[in-house]
Amino acid sequence: MSAPDLAQLWSSHAPPGYTCPFCGLARGDVEDPKNRCELSDLVYQDTDLMVFMACDGFGPHEGHAMISPVQHREALYDLDDELLGKIAIMSREVSKAMKLAWDPEGTSVRQHNEPAGNQHVWHYHLHVFPRYADDMLYRQVRHPVDVEVRAEKALQLRAALEQVLAGGS
Repeated sequence: MSAPDLAQLWSSHAPPGYTCPFCGLARGDVEDPKNRCELSDLVYQDTDLMVFMACDGFGPHEGHAMISPVQHREALYDLDDELLGKIAIMSREVSKAMKLAWDPEGTSVRQHNEPAGNQHVWHYHLHVFPRYADDMLYRQVRHPVDVEVRAEKALQLRAALEQVLAGGS
């Protein structure tokens, strides 16, 4: 028995006419009224990846970041090994930057695929969270984070990530 073709198991969940907010952010265009991203959310971008502050927070501690491919890929299933490896390495570097920027008690990463997997934006993204003993992260409801708070967090994390990527920590 041969393995099923992934194309038979997986199809896009983006609705017709979907305007991807993360593609807009990657292009530097966040003018679409449905796009909650702001240019000030961007922490890092190269030809393959971008790191940016999430629009929503969970629990009493803001500051979680997301790592996403610059090129549109909807889900984990769409990533080649090289890109997935770059995302994994960046998740470690962003976690170290969070430790340097805010000294959380720990960090967590998580990622969602498809509606039943709790995916809400149809562009792959890996969440990286600073963690605290009292955060109750997995028991909190999403809430909007003000643009100014996200911009401040992006500046802090950008400085720390630059230091981490330069080999400083």
